Amino acid sequence: MTLKIGLTGGIGSGKTVATRFFANIGIDIVDADQIARDVVHPGQPALSAIADYFGAQLLQVDGQLDRNQLRQIIFADPEAKLWLEQLLHPLIDQHIEVKLTCANGSYALMVSPLLLETNQQQLVDRVIVVDALPAQQLTRTRQRDHDSVQQIEAIMATQMDRHQRLQLADHILCNQHSQQHLMNQVYQLHTTLCQIASQKP
Repeated sequence: MTLKIGLTGGIGSGKTVATRFFANIGIDIVDADQIARDVVHPGQPALSAIADYFGAQLLQVDGQLDRNQLRQIIFADPEAKLWLEQLLHPLIDQHIEVKLTCANGSYALMVSPLLLETNQQQLVDRVIVVDALPAQQLTRTRQRDHDSVQQIEAIMATQMDRHQRLQLADHILCNQHSQQHLMNQVYQLHTTLCQIASQKP
């Protein structure tokens, strides 16, 4: 049976870069964010439920969900956020489980920014945390998304505290230096995970 590994980290920590290194090795990647987008595609029951609850103005001309508008609503309305999570999280977890089960290789990697916040760690055998300093997270996210400091700090505030996240990690990838440094750690961890997988009953 394929070992199931979860990878997470705060916004701007370097999850995407680390994931790319694992993919380059040939590891099957299950992207929770992509699955979250898939379950609200036009024609999916979840999108119809969202439109019924929040109103058809959340649908764009092409039928796609207006994610920015929805994000603004749920940031301002905890009750709406809870309703949305209760709708989407079980669907997302179901799709993740199917993809992890179908994965090949010694281990598969499930990447999720909210792995620990949403208890998705129950879907995996081990947890990797990509770690960076908060100031680095802020700088990288600003460069990538061009959001304001206030917007990024608001997102960081909704995520698990860095020290708590590190305490829940089975493995830590330190991304406080160069990408080469991160890549070397990924290769070392790959060897470790293959060894662990070989011992899995």
